[in-house]
Amino acid sequence: MPRGRRPGSPDTRAAILEIARRRFLTEGYQAVTLRSVAAEAGVDMALISYYFRSKRGLFGAAMALTVNPAEAIEQALAGDPATLPQRLLRTLIAVWDNPASGPPLLAMLRNVVQDEGHAALVREVMQREIVERVAARLDGPGAQRRAAAFGVVVAGVITTRYLVRLEPVASMTPDEIVRHVGPSLRLALNGPEPTGRTDRTPRGAAAAGRPVRG
Repeated sequence: MPRGRRPGSPDTRAAILEIARRRFLTEGYQAVTLRSVAAEAGVDMALISYYFRSKRGLFGAAMALTVNPAEAIEQALAGDPATLPQRLLRTLIAVWDNPASGPPLLAMLRNVVQDEGHAALVREVMQREIVERVAARLDGPGAQRRAAAFGVVVAGVITTRYLVRLEPVASMTPDEIVRHVGPSLRLALNGPEPTGRTDRTPRGAAAAGRPVRG
Protein backbone atom coordinates (compact mmCIF):
# COMPACT_ATOMS: atom_id res chain seq x y z
CA MET A 1 0.00 0.00 0.00
CA PRO A 2 1.44 3.37 -0.95
CA ARG A 3 2.35 5.56 1.96
CA GLY A 4 1.77 9.30 2.33
CA ARG A 5 -1.04 11.67 3.09
CA ARG A 6 -4.56 10.44 2.55
CA PRO A 7 -6.54 11.85 -0.35
CA GLY A 8 -9.79 13.68 0.26
CA SER A 9 -12.84 11.47 0.86
CA PRO A 10 -15.95 11.47 3.04
CA ASP A 11 -14.08 9.36 5.61
CA THR A 12 -11.19 11.81 5.59
CA ARG A 13 -13.54 14.74 6.08
CA ALA A 14 -15.24 12.98 8.99
CA ALA A 15 -11.85 12.23 10.55
CA ILE A 16 -10.82 15.88 10.24
CA LEU A 17 -14.04 17.00 11.94
CA GLU A 18 -13.62 14.51 14.76
CA ILE A 19 -10.06 15.68 15.38
CA ALA A 20 -11.03 19.35 15.17
CA ARG A 21 -13.97 18.97 17.56
CA ARG A 22 -11.84 17.15 20.15
CA ARG A 23 -9.03 19.68 19.91
CA PHE A 24 -11.33 22.70 20.06
CA LEU A 25 -12.95 21.36 23.22
CA THR A 26 -9.70 20.37 24.93
CA GLU A 27 -7.31 23.09 23.75
CA GLY A 28 -9.55 26.07 23.09
CA TYR A 29 -10.22 28.02 19.93
CA GLN A 30 -7.05 30.09 19.72
CA ALA A 31 -4.64 27.18 20.21
CA VAL A 32 -6.06 25.09 17.37
CA THR A 33 -4.73 25.83 13.89
CA LEU A 34 -5.59 24.40 10.49
CA ARG A 35 -1.99 23.20 10.22
CA SER A 36 -2.11 21.28 13.51
CA VAL A 37 -5.40 19.61 12.59
CA ALA A 38 -4.04 18.71 9.15
CA ALA A 39 -0.91 17.23 10.70
CA GLU A 40 -2.87 14.99 13.06
CA ALA A 41 -5.28 13.95 10.32
CA GLY A 42 -2.41 13.18 7.95
CA VAL A 43 -3.65 15.45 5.16
CA ASP A 44 -2.41 18.57 3.44
CA MET A 45 -3.57 21.83 4.96
CA ALA A 46 -4.85 22.81 1.51
CA LEU A 47 -7.41 20.02 1.78
CA ILE A 48 -8.80 21.48 5.01
CA SER A 49 -8.92 24.92 3.40
CA TYR A 50 -10.75 23.36 0.44
CA TYR A 51 -13.31 21.70 2.70
CA PHE A 52 -13.87 24.46 5.27
CA ARG A 53 -12.28 27.66 3.83
CA SER A 54 -11.16 29.02 7.20
CA LYS A 55 -10.76 28.30 10.87
CA ARG A 56 -14.25 29.70 11.47
CA GLY A 57 -15.60 27.33 8.85
CA LEU A 58 -13.82 24.37 10.44
CA PHE A 59 -15.18 25.32 13.86
CA GLY A 60 -18.73 25.59 12.56
CA ALA A 61 -18.54 22.24 10.81
CA ALA A 62 -16.88 20.54 13.80
CA MET A 63 -19.66 21.79 16.07
CA ALA A 64 -22.29 20.69 13.49
CA LEU A 65 -23.40 24.26 12.76
CA THR A 66 -24.96 24.66 9.33
CA VAL A 67 -24.47 28.43 9.68
CA ASN A 68 -21.76 29.96 11.83
CA PRO A 69 -23.05 33.13 13.56
CA ALA A 70 -19.53 34.60 13.45
CA GLU A 71 -19.50 34.40 9.65
CA ALA A 72 -23.01 35.84 9.43
CA ILE A 73 -22.03 38.76 11.65
CA GLU A 74 -18.94 39.45 9.56
CA GLN A 75 -21.16 39.88 6.50
CA ALA A 76 -23.61 42.06 8.43
CA LEU A 77 -20.82 44.41 9.55
CA ALA A 78 -20.52 45.74 6.01
CA GLY A 79 -22.92 48.54 5.16
CA ASP A 80 -24.30 51.73 6.61
CA PRO A 81 -23.05 52.28 10.20
CA ALA A 82 -26.33 54.04 11.05
CA THR A 83 -28.30 50.81 10.60
CA LEU A 84 -25.66 48.49 12.05
CA PRO A 85 -27.54 47.63 15.29
CA GLN A 86 -30.72 46.59 13.47
CA ARG A 87 -28.75 44.76 10.80
CA LEU A 88 -26.75 42.73 13.32
CA LEU A 89 -29.86 41.81 15.30
CA ARG A 90 -31.83 40.81 12.21
CA THR A 91 -28.93 38.69 11.00
CA LEU A 92 -28.67 36.74 14.23
CA ILE A 93 -32.42 36.26 14.53
CA ALA A 94 -32.53 34.93 10.97
CA VAL A 95 -29.78 32.41 11.77
CA TRP A 96 -31.50 31.22 14.95
CA ASP A 97 -35.00 31.16 13.43
CA ASN A 98 -33.85 29.12 10.45
CA PRO A 99 -35.09 25.49 10.84
CA ALA A 100 -31.78 24.17 9.48
CA SER A 101 -29.30 26.31 11.42
CA GLY A 102 -31.32 26.97 14.59
CA PRO A 103 -31.47 23.48 16.19
CA PRO A 104 -27.67 22.88 16.13
CA LEU A 105 -27.14 26.30 17.68
CA LEU A 106 -29.71 25.53 20.38
CA ALA A 107 -28.00 22.21 21.08
CA MET A 108 -24.68 24.01 21.46
CA LEU A 109 -26.29 26.56 23.78
CA ARG A 110 -27.65 23.78 25.98
CA ASN A 111 -24.19 22.22 26.08
CA VAL A 112 -22.79 25.58 27.18
CA VAL A 113 -25.17 25.58 30.14
CA GLN A 114 -24.34 22.01 31.11
CA ASP A 115 -20.62 21.66 30.34
CA GLU A 116 -17.76 24.00 31.23
CA GLY A 117 -15.67 22.76 28.32
CA HIS A 118 -18.30 23.90 25.83
CA ALA A 119 -18.81 27.12 27.78
CA ALA A 120 -15.10 27.99 27.67
CA LEU A 121 -14.90 27.24 23.95
CA VAL A 122 -17.96 29.28 23.01
CA ARG A 123 -16.81 32.13 25.26
CA GLU A 124 -13.46 32.25 23.47
CA VAL A 125 -15.07 32.10 20.03
CA MET A 126 -17.48 34.90 20.91
CA GLN A 127 -14.62 37.04 22.17
CA ARG A 128 -12.31 36.54 19.21
CA GLU A 129 -14.71 36.12 16.31
CA ILE A 130 -17.64 38.33 17.34
CA VAL A 131 -16.76 40.90 20.02
CA GLU A 132 -13.35 41.78 18.55
CA ARG A 133 -14.71 42.01 15.00
CA VAL A 134 -17.61 44.22 16.09
CA ALA A 135 -15.18 46.37 18.11
CA ALA A 136 -12.98 46.84 15.04
CA ARG A 137 -16.00 48.23 13.17
CA LEU A 138 -16.92 50.81 15.82
CA ASP A 139 -15.66 54.38 15.96
CA GLY A 140 -14.59 56.25 19.06
CA PRO A 141 -13.27 55.23 22.48
CA GLY A 142 -14.28 52.14 24.42
CA ALA A 143 -14.96 50.05 21.32
CA GLN A 144 -14.15 46.77 23.10
CA ARG A 145 -16.51 47.57 25.97
CA ARG A 146 -19.28 48.64 23.60
CA ALA A 147 -18.87 45.49 21.53
CA ALA A 148 -19.05 43.41 24.72
CA ALA A 149 -22.21 45.28 25.74
CA PHE A 150 -23.64 44.38 22.33
CA GLY A 151 -22.89 40.74 23.15
CA VAL A 152 -24.73 41.05 26.46
CA VAL A 153 -27.89 42.39 24.81
CA VAL A 154 -27.83 39.79 22.03
CA ALA A 155 -27.15 36.95 24.47
CA GLY A 156 -30.17 38.05 26.47
CA VAL A 157 -32.39 37.97 23.40
CA ILE A 158 -31.14 34.54 22.32
CA THR A 159 -31.43 33.00 25.78
CA THR A 160 -34.90 34.43 26.35
CA ARG A 161 -36.30 33.60 22.91
CA TYR A 162 -34.75 30.21 22.17
CA LEU A 163 -33.62 28.58 25.42
CA VAL A 164 -36.12 29.81 28.02
CA ARG A 165 -38.80 30.54 25.39
CA LEU A 166 -40.28 33.32 27.50
CA GLU A 167 -43.46 34.79 26.08
CA PRO A 168 -44.20 37.04 24.37
CA VAL A 169 -40.57 37.23 23.20
CA ALA A 170 -40.59 33.65 21.92
CA SER A 171 -43.53 34.41 19.61
CA MET A 172 -42.50 37.87 18.45
CA THR A 173 -41.76 38.46 14.80
CA PRO A 174 -38.24 39.62 13.92
CA ASP A 175 -39.64 43.11 13.23
CA GLU A 176 -41.17 43.25 16.71
CA ILE A 177 -37.92 42.16 18.35
CA VAL A 178 -35.93 44.73 16.41
CA ARG A 179 -38.43 47.43 17.34
CA HIS A 180 -38.32 46.59 21.07
CA VAL A 181 -34.65 45.67 21.47
CA GLY A 182 -33.11 47.86 18.79
CA PRO A 183 -32.82 50.95 21.02
CA SER A 184 -30.96 48.96 23.70
CA LEU A 185 -28.64 47.51 21.11
CA ARG A 186 -28.00 50.93 19.62
CA LEU A 187 -27.17 52.29 23.08
CA ALA A 188 -24.81 49.39 23.69
CA LEU A 189 -22.93 49.96 20.43
CA ASN A 190 -22.83 53.74 20.77
CA GLY A 191 -21.89 53.72 24.44
CA PRO A 192 -23.44 55.60 27.35
CA GLU A 193 -23.92 59.33 27.16
CA PRO A 194 -21.07 61.32 28.74
CA THR A 195 -21.79 62.32 32.31
CA GLY A 196 -22.73 65.99 32.38
CA ARG A 197 -21.74 68.57 34.96
CA THR A 198 -25.20 68.37 36.48
CA ASP A 199 -24.54 64.78 37.54
CA ARG A 200 -21.36 65.90 39.30
CA THR A 201 -23.02 68.69 41.27
CA PRO A 202 -22.55 68.20 45.03
CA ARG A 203 -25.77 67.28 46.79
CA GLY A 204 -25.36 70.18 49.19
CA ALA A 205 -25.49 72.74 46.38
CA ALA A 206 -28.69 71.25 44.99
CA ALA A 207 -30.28 71.08 48.42
CA ALA A 208 -29.45 74.68 49.10
CA GLY A 209 -31.26 75.72 45.97
CA ARG A 210 -28.18 77.25 44.35
CA PRO A 211 -28.34 77.41 40.55
CA VAL A 212 -26.65 74.54 38.65
CA ARG A 213 -24.67 75.25 35.51
CA GLY A 214 -24.10 72.81 32.67
